[in-house]
Amino acid sequence: MERPDSVHKGKSGAGNSRFLALRSAIMRSLILVGVVFALLLTRSNDLYEWLSAPIRASLPEGATMIATEVTSTFFAPFKLAIIAAFVLCMPYMITQAYRLIHPDRPPRLAAWLLIALSVVLFYAGMAFAFLVAFPLIMGFFAMVGPANVLLTPDINSYMDIALKLLFAFGMTFEIPVITVVLVRVGIVELETLRAKRSYVFLGCFVVGMLLTPPDMFSQSLLAVPMWLLFELGLVLCRWLPAQEHADSEQVSLPDSVTK
Repeated sequence: MERPDSVHKGKSGAGNSRFLALRSAIMRSLILVGVVFALLLTRSNDLYEWLSAPIRASLPEGATMIATEVTSTFFAPFKLAIIAAFVLCMPYMITQAYRLIHPDRPPRLAAWLLIALSVVLFYAGMAFAFLVAFPLIMGFFAMVGPANVLLTPDINSYMDIALKLLFAFGMTFEIPVITVVLVRVGIVELETLRAKRSYVFLGCFVVGMLLTPPDMFSQSLLAVPMWLLFELGLVLCRWLPAQEHADSEQVSLPDSVTK
């Protein structure tokens, strides 16, 4: 018969191994982010030039962007390089997170497909924001301003708005993956989601109102793709069972977390 102290030591050892695995995953991720950041830092000004291209293309002739603080010309590209490094390293960090959740088995094909789909959709959302939404939104704001006011945006203010829109579109493009996961693990029924289409449509515009500049044009550019992606998620769910069996890819938290 196993003694209580040996059981306690076994649980303690398992907890320590999970902590060591978490620390190792975080360290590897931070090292990779640091390497990518160091590479991007050498071209940080070029990176900001790329990000600011949509607003600069919308400025009136003779107008330029400005820096209202002395340190802005350094810290704006610096912060952008840090954020870009995390974005580029996201696939590796997601894979590490999955291995922590399922430490005893490698990712199966379904898990790899979900990971790949989530990464591709996130990058696709950011690309849609930069290539489609940015030119329209920036051109709209440049056009509706008073005729006697020269538009000269601050580099920090523009970067905050641009990053907010990039991440908003990136996250909303994850809706199909979120929908599939919710149905597969049995949190919500597919028929329930179908019945709530009208509420989802309204909710998309509410989210668009909270995450975009306060104009109906910007809100629609985010809300309409959100609703279409929700419909795409419903289509994908038709090919998948509503619930998984014991041998499926369900997300299970470690014992130390659940207890």
